[in-house]
Amino acid sequence: MTDIPSDTRTAAPSAGEEGAAPRARAAVRPADPAAERRRARRSRRYRRDVKWSPYVLIAPFFLFFLAFGLFPLLYTGWASLHRVELGTPTDMEWVGLRNFSRLLDDDFFWNALRNTFTIGVISTVPQLLMALGLAHLLNYRLRGSMFFRVAILTPYATSVAAATLVFVLMFSRTDHGMINWGLGLVGIDAVDWQNGDWTAQFAVSAIVIWRWTGYNALIYLAAMQAIPKDLYESAALDGASRWQQFRHVTVPSLRPTILFTCVVSTIGATQLFGEPLLFSQGASPTGGSDHQFQTLGLYLYEQGWFNQHLGRASAIAWTMFLILVLIGLLNWVISRRIRRNA
Repeated sequence: MTDIPSDTRTAAPSAGEEGAAPRARAAVRPADPAAERRRARRSRRYRRDVKWSPYVLIAPFFLFFLAFGLFPLLYTGWASLHRVELGTPTDMEWVGLRNFSRLLDDDFFWNALRNTFTIGVISTVPQLLMALGLAHLLNYRLRGSMFFRVAILTPYATSVAAATLVFVLMFSRTDHGMINWGLGLVGIDAVDWQNGDWTAQFAVSAIVIWRWTGYNALIYLAAMQAIPKDLYESAALDGASRWQQFRHVTVPSLRPTILFTCVVSTIGATQLFGEPLLFSQGASPTGGSDHQFQTLGLYLYEQGWFNQHLGRASAIAWTMFLILVLIGLLNWVISRRIRRNA
């Protein structure tokens, strides 16, 4: 038996090398063109999905805004420059700023503007003060605090019509009204709430206060819970009482939130409509027998849907819009000053 020279001897491949060879051949095997096309299509779909899906998700909001927000705004702006009646909205006669100039000479417009302002002040100031006090009480540990938080929000969830009709019964001019019944117990004569100037405005304001106090209280409560506890602990170490902590810690920290609720409440008061409409007998848009609680919203409704002067009603609507723009600018100026001082 002859020996095989070492230079011509070949080593047998091991088991691992035998397994690696098919994998290497598979790696260098050309890819399937159909599979490559499928991967490319999936990649393109993924890129399109990432790029366009956010726009598709927010598209319904913009479609509804264009249909029910921007278009009515532009149409009423165009109609306010024309003489147009509700029955024939396509027959427009150009009058320029005549509808706006007539408002300056209209005593009913100024009466509605004055009523809107007074009702707004009577309802907003007590409402926000009560909301701030309720939020301060709920901010401390109370047994059943969750129940009270839900309870104070219940008026906000109540229908405007249901709440107003209940208050109409309460402020009834007869002795059957709960308010006059209570006044009679202390020897005060019955008050004709609906036909008096200030009494009617106070009654309408009471409805607004009842509905919105809890809503603002929860906003204040959320802002109070975001105040760092270290501030209260430092004030307590300095000997500050709870009232002093409320004045010098809570209220300064709530300035942006208080400004926000003031602006929102002012906007709501400018648009006040349902409460004074239903408080009047027969749901009349005149706001009482002598227009004593007719707001801008009711005056717009009366001009456009009862007198059918659509152009004049559009001018009132744009006047209200400009008032809200001024309120927004005032809010921006005050908030900038607050941030600068902070």
